[in-house]
Amino acid sequence: MTVAVGTGNLIDRTTGMFEHAFRSAVSVSDLPDIADALRAVMVDLGADAVQPDFVTIHYGGTRTGDDVCRRVSAMLSSAAVHGGSSCRGVMTGQGAATSTGGAIGAFAIWDKKGSYGTALSHLGQSPRAAAARATREALERAGRPGEVPDLIWLTSAPGKEEEVLNGIRDFIGDSALIIGGSSADNEVAGGWSQFTRDTYATDSVVVSVLFPSVPFGYAFENGYAPTDRRGTITEASGRSVRQIDGRPAAQVYAEWTGGRIDMPDVDRRSILAPATLFPLGRLSHHLDGIPFHLLAHPAVAHADGTLDFFADLKTGQDVWLMEGTQESLVNRAARIASLSREQLTGGDIGGALMIYCGGCMLAIEHRIEEVAQGVSEALDGAPFLGVFSFGEQGETLNGRFEHGNLMISCITFGTDAPFSAAGAHYRSI
Repeated sequence: MTVAVGTGNLIDRTTGMFEHAFRSAVSVSDLPDIADALRAVMVDLGADAVQPDFVTIHYGGTRTGDDVCRRVSAMLSSAAVHGGSSCRGVMTGQGAATSTGGAIGAFAIWDKKGSYGTALSHLGQSPRAAAARATREALERAGRPGEVPDLIWLTSAPGKEEEVLNGIRDFIGDSALIIGGSSADNEVAGGWSQFTRDTYATDSVVVSVLFPSVPFGYAFENGYAPTDRRGTITEASGRSVRQIDGRPAAQVYAEWTGGRIDMPDVDRRSILAPATLFPLGRLSHHLDGIPFHLLAHPAVAHADGTLDFFADLKTGQDVWLMEGTQESLVNRAARIASLSREQLTGGDIGGALMIYCGGCMLAIEHRIEEVAQGVSEALDGAPFLGVFSFGEQGETLNGRFEHGNLMISCITFGTDAPFSAAGAHYRSI
């Protein structure tokens, strides 16, 4: 299956020119042969006629970053290429492509008035320094060294996202909008990958700096509500929580969930799927007296009562049991797309990128077509690419860039037409 969606600003193949300065397109293929799949994607995008300025490519975990990188490098000689694996596949306005586990999706931008650059850096011993290096190199490749980009599109290997965000801030401060989704695999087994046009890796960060010539909107939220069950972390290290209120964390969590997630009867047990509707929330801020929480998704329970998460937690931190429903996970993505879309009042949509938590996708995979349809309707049918991540990064209403779990974000690009609210960003959790 191959799907192509464009904005209407089509290529004139005789002149190689576009009707307007900004154009985006989306294409997906799940053809089994990697070369055939990528060739179909590039033809559908129109990249075979005119090389795009920026392409972000995401693929299900049955593909390897090495194979995708080698093929893409031969097809795209000048574009800024950003790549990373996505849990089970991707989604677009044509639906979800997750059934084979290896669909490849691409979102491309042609923008002769904008600037784009991408770089990869291995996390190594200092993920913070690696992120700063990648940001600096991406700006150099965009031809904008020393400048602060309008937008940073981020893909990192899971595990050190907090340090990655700190590294980007070290280099450019807090002015640029950072939107990210950690690379993922299909089985939560560490099979994720990242790549650029030059290289691929399995433990790296890819940073793209975007200076688009059109306005864009942005939203970052989750679909969960706090319960009245709360406690204080009394022993934690990184992403492992040993005790809550002086008791084994897994035992407390089992009680809070009413036994839906029991203490393990083996040394360690994955609880990723059942815990999707019951994450822990850390208070981020209040807005008009209403508390907003940043989520941490429990991943593994240990026999000694330790819980492992997909986000860092600290001793002394207060946590709440959060609760979601399948309905909230299905409907929230369209709401977030709408919030992002509304900022472009008075103009058409040029295209959109969505990060949708892979854990949420797995919990409602039988209804993921509804999610894709709802997002497409909210975006008035504009081309969008949805990526399923194992961690989400974005800016909250308190103005901080943070890493969380079970989140959804959407960037909506405008067009060359005039807008009444250019460049506004909606930041929420």
